[in-house]
Amino acid sequence: MSTVIGILRGGPSNEHEVSLKSGASIIAHLPSDRFVARDIYIDRDGRWHDRGRPVEPVRVLRQLDAALIGLHGTYGEDGGVQRLLARFGVPYAGADPTGSALAMHKFLSKMHLRDEGASVPDFRYVERVDEIPAVAAEVARAFSQPVVVKPVGWGSSVGVSIVGGYAQVSRAVESLFAAGAPSVLIEEYVRGREAAVGIIEDMRGEALYALPAVEITPPEGDFFSYRSKYSGTSRKTCPGNFSRETAGELARLARVAHRALGLRHYSRSDFIVTPHRIYYLETNTLPGLTEESLFPKALAAVGIPLPDFFSHLVKLAQRR
Repeated sequence: MSTVIGILRGGPSNEHEVSLKSGASIIAHLPSDRFVARDIYIDRDGRWHDRGRPVEPVRVLRQLDAALIGLHGTYGEDGGVQRLLARFGVPYAGADPTGSALAMHKFLSKMHLRDEGASVPDFRYVERVDEIPAVAAEVARAFSQPVVVKPVGWGSSVGVSIVGGYAQVSRAVESLFAAGAPSVLIEEYVRGREAAVGIIEDMRGEALYALPAVEITPPEGDFFSYRSKYSGTSRKTCPGNFSRETAGELARLARVAHRALGLRHYSRSDFIVTPHRIYYLETNTLPGLTEESLFPKALAAVGIPLPDFFSHLVKLAQRR
């Protein structure tokens, strides 16, 4: 009898559309001779749907042998859906609730990696609206301009902006709080080459197998924004044009991040490479799996077909 795998996609986050594509990729490439893919759609209000009909999560979860999570952002990567899956005893691939929440919190994850010896851009953390004037004034004095303003807890570069000066920084932070961001990070803008490194557990005889680094070249005048991520305008080179020493250090740091944040099964960490050092940016516990996403490009570069990768994730999930 085939194993029933629930594919969770959609969700209430700002990355709903990207999640639909990631989930569709899992459904399309999960080997049909071994698994039955159960397409579980979660709408923007958090309602679950099975076979096109609204359903209480418990009804469908009891019918699953395991789950692959195609969700991104809030609920998918912050530990919310993981807690629900664990409550009903459904094995799933990816980080547990604690690891998910830690990696999703850009401030806490940076603190952890800094404690592990990784270089991180200088930053300031804004938890409340009433802190904005003082923090923006400090950033205007202490940081080279422009700076990066990003919401804590969102992914896919949603809401990220590069701005300079007290007024622009204040407005950028205020707009994120108005849009529902729980807190905001203001970060030193490090100019360099962007890189992403995927980690897969127990692959090819390695406990933490590092995929080759993907080098990202955004279009002129842009950074790796949400638009440039999914419009096809950024060039993504894998393996990236890094020296052997730099590529090795990127792989080492990606392993350090995976361990330090308490993750499992797979992850992808993002970096900025400068002539003098490598800066850690963040780690994704559920990397995108669309045609434009970085993880599938790295898999293809080392000859790992998506069906083999998804089969491996199911095995890791059920092994627990």
